[in-house]
Amino acid sequence: MDYRQLGSSGLRVPALSFGTGTFGGQGPLFSAWGSSDAAEARRLLDICLEAGVTLFDTADVYSGGASEEILGEALRGRRDEALISTKTALPMGDGPQDWGASRARLIRAVEDSLRRLGTDYIDLLQLHAFDASTPVEELMGTLASLIDQGKLRYAGVSNYPGWQLMKAQAIAKQHGLPPLVAHQVYYSLIGRAYESDLMPLAADQGVGALVWSPLGWGRLTGKIGRNRPVPEGSRLHETEQFAPPVETELLYRTIDALEEIAEETGKTVPQIAINWLLRRPTVSSVIIGARNEEQLRQNLGAVGWALTPEQVAKLDAASFVLPPYPHTPYHQQEGFARLNPPLV
Repeated sequence: MDYRQLGSSGLRVPALSFGTGTFGGQGPLFSAWGSSDAAEARRLLDICLEAGVTLFDTADVYSGGASEEILGEALRGRRDEALISTKTALPMGDGPQDWGASRARLIRAVEDSLRRLGTDYIDLLQLHAFDASTPVEELMGTLASLIDQGKLRYAGVSNYPGWQLMKAQAIAKQHGLPPLVAHQVYYSLIGRAYESDLMPLAADQGVGALVWSPLGWGRLTGKIGRNRPVPEGSRLHETEQFAPPVETELLYRTIDALEEIAEETGKTVPQIAINWLLRRPTVSSVIIGARNEEQLRQNLGAVGWALTPEQVAKLDAASFVLPPYPHTPYHQQEGFARLNPPLV
C-alpha cells in the first residue's frame, strides 16, 4: 500500500481507506448501502489491515451511530493499528442541540463519538456539512480546544463551499490555531466539479482530499452500460434520489472509455476508475466501501499498477464537462488559460 501525507500535515494515510457506511444498516438510506454486523465488520477490517488499509471512515449519522459502535467493536484490541476518521454536524435528532457545529454541539458530539467508538481519541474529525449558523471563530476555536485536550488529532471538513473553507483557514492563521488538513469530497470520473475551485484551494492551503463515492454512487461498478440498464436488484433504485446527478450521455461516454481500457488492461471498471483518481492532484486517499469480502478484495486491486498516459488522456477526454462561469473562459480562451493553467 502506498502512504501519503494528509495535505500539509504530518499524518500519513493509505492511498485507499475504508468507509463504514455499510455497517449497521439502519434507516432507508443506510440499509440500502449494507448491513454488516460486528462479526462481518471484523472480517472486513482483517482484510483491510492485512492489505495496509489503516484508515477507517465513519460518521455519527451513519445508521444513527451504529456504524461507529460496530467499527469500535471491530477494532477492539487493535486500536493502535488503525486511524479513525469520523464526521459530525448533520442532524442526529430534532432538538436544537442535535445538529450543527456550535461549541456545545461539537463538544457533545465528540464525547458521544468517543463513547460509541470505544476510544479516547479520534485521529480525524470532519465537519460533515457547512453550518451557516455558527460563527467560524467559534468553530475553529472549539476544534483547537478539542485538539489541545487530546480528544482529536486533526480536523477537517466535508462537502464545504470553497469560500467557507478558505475563511476557516484564514481565521486559523490569524489566531494561531491548527488549520484544517482534510476535505472529504465527492469526486469521480462522472463528477469532476471538485477540480474547478476546491482542488486549487486544497493545493494552495495544504488540504488533502479524502474522496467519497469514487464510483459515482455505484454507477461505475461495471454493471451499467449503454445496453445494460440499472439491474433490478441494484441499490440505485432506492438511493438515486440522494445521489449527485449525472447526465446520461456523460455516464455512457465515460463507461465506454472505462470498458475499452478494461479490455486493454485486464482490470475491472471499478479498479480503473479508482486508479484514475489516485493520480489526481491533492488526493490523499480514496475511500472504498464494500458490503462483502468479494467487493473489498476487488476494490483493493485498484492499487499496485498504473494507467498509461494515453489511457489517462482517454478517460480525461471522455469525462470532461465544461465547468460553469467563471471557469468557462479559462478552458475556452487561450489568454485566460495562460493566466491560470489548470492543475489537471
